[in-house]
Amino acid sequence: MSLDNRPVYTGGCQCGAVRFRIEGALGDASVCHCRMCQKASGNFYLPLVSVRGARLDWTRAEPKRFRSSSHAWRGFCAECGTPLTYEAPDGVALAIAAFDHPEEIAPTVQWGLESKLPYVDGVPGLPAHATLEDVEAEHFLRELQSYQHPDHDTESWPPEDDHE
Repeated sequence: MSLDNRPVYTGGCQCGAVRFRIEGALGDASVCHCRMCQKASGNFYLPLVSVRGARLDWTRAEPKRFRSSSHAWRGFCAECGTPLTYEAPDGVALAIAAFDHPEEIAPTVQWGLESKLPYVDGVPGLPAHATLEDVEAEHFLRELQSYQHPDHDTESWPPEDDHE
């Protein structure tokens, strides 16, 4: 919470080149199945939350924007490609997974059902396993070095021992 008891949210892209801070109540959280959102996210659907009524500040760089239609722009990190925004005349929505704590933002409505992929509803019924249940994944993960930005603000990024 901020000093005036308004909620504060932070987030950003996978590489940390773009970070944001929101102060104030978030608007509606939704899942959009439209084909444009599928392509913009490279996924089955795009979970978004409106920041209408809240203050959005870009604290490290700003997204690059692509005009996806005559009414909307899509913001993304120019360095790593993480989808970040849907921007339309009625306001800005942010990708829920880009928040540092996406578990705090549950969608309450679905849009674009005309493009909903036919198998999406069956995904929760698929066999489910923890990552480490796969013996090959355990070996792979033991040697893995993540270059992903942590889920909190940092003074600078990337660290001094740059991985490039």
